This record gives sequence, C-alpha cells and structure tokens, in this order.
Amino acid sequence: MSKEIITVKNLRVAYGDFVLFDNINFSVNEKDIFIIMGASGCGKSSMLRVLTGLVTPVKGEVLIDGKDFSAADEALKNEIMKKCGVMYQSGALFSSMTLKENVAMPLELYSSYTAAEISELASYKLALVGLGGFDDFYPSEISGGMKKRAALARALALDPKIVYCDEPSAGLDPISSKRLDDLFKELNQTLGTTFVIVTHELQSIFNIGTNSIFLDGKVKNITGRGNPNELLKNPPNAEIYEFLTRGKKE
Repeated sequence: MSKEIITVKNLRVAYGDFVLFDNINFSVNEKDIFIIMGASGCGKSSMLRVLTGLVTPVKGEVLIDGKDFSAADEALKNEIMKKCGVMYQSGALFSSMTLKENVAMPLELYSSYTAAEISELASYKLALVGLGGFDDFYPSEISGGMKKRAALARALALDPKIVYCDEPSAGLDPISSKRLDDLFKELNQTLGTTFVIVTHELQSIFNIGTNSIFLDGKVKNITGRGNPNELLKNPPNAEIYEFLTRGKKE
C-alpha cells in the first residue's frame, strides 16, 4: 500500500474577506506525479504556495512526511523544506551565474559538503537532466527548454523527496514540453521522486499524471480527483469534462 507523503485536511485559504477555497481535503502518495488542475483563477498556484509555506492557511493542516508543516515554527519549516524542491514557472535562474553555480547554490547554503563535492554534485545534477557539458553556460546562452531543465536540476540539488512545479511547460513548444514530461517520468521512476505539478497543459496531464485534483473556483472546493485518464473516461461533472476535452464536441 502506498504511503501518504502529503496530507491536506480541512484547508481554508482566504485573502482578507475573499475566500479562495474552503474545507479542502486530499492526499499525495509517495512516488505520485500529482496534478493540480482547474480553470484560470481557481487557486491552483495559491494551493502550491500553501504547500510550500509561502501562504498561511486560515485553518486546516498540511502534513508533509508526517509533520505538521502548516503549524511548524521557522526551524521545523526549514527542516521540512530541505526535503522539498521547487521548480518555478519562469525557471528563476540567476542570470549572472552559470548553470553549475545556480545548481550549486542550494548545496552551498544547506549542505555540509566540501567545495569539491558540491562541484561534482552540481555537474551530476545537470547531467541527470540532460545538460551534461553545459556547466559553464549562462541562462542567456541556452534555450527555453534547457532553462526549464536547469531549473529542475537546481530543484533536485538536495535530493528532495518532493518536487513542486508551477506550470513547468509554460512557454515551451510541443517537442520541448514532451521532453520535459519524459524527464519527469524518468526521474519519478529512477529516483522515486514525488512530483506535485500545477498545469493546464492537457498533453502533460494525460501523459504523466498518476493522480490529480480538480479545483473549482465556483464552489471553492475539489470537484474531481483521481487518475486524469480515468477522469476523462468517467467525468464527475460537465466542468471537468469540458476542461479535459477543451470543450470539443464528440
């Protein structure tokens, strides 16, 4: 039986008087590629910010690897986040640093490795995502797809159990997007990394998603959950069917 690595209980998130969602419950199992999907404005990115500690919920719990992340003090939050990596939508690479320097930074800040070990590990992480030999390139010297992979290498720097990704395929052509999807699947299978991915890209949703939730901004809750391909076969409501088919008529 799969072990839950993230458990969300009775979550309520609000900005002032505006309630974004309420009474949210779901869990992510180890080695899932878990998709958070829904129409624009439903709160997908806000949910990711809650999971990464950037937004504090009004009520509810977020348990990560059995520890209450939502109620943790700063020291415990930092300890938990060392087991997590984040891949930002823009890549968020430092333009004045080489790819290797970008990947090395989390190791320099949060590990006790020597400089030589950090250098070796940073090169290894870049090779892991197909960027072997690009250590000394700057972000401005590589393509959009390569920037995404470099950002993923940095997210993997500390060997996290969980990697959070915000719209990772945004701005990529279909071929680069598929290569990134294939990389997620490969890392999931070889390293056992759990991925939590916010995306609206149907190709990615069906290609890599092993589990998912559908956030509905109208009801401020989850209206569908499960393997995306199964949701397509048996959609629980018209909104999910329309989203997963882009409104195409049979």
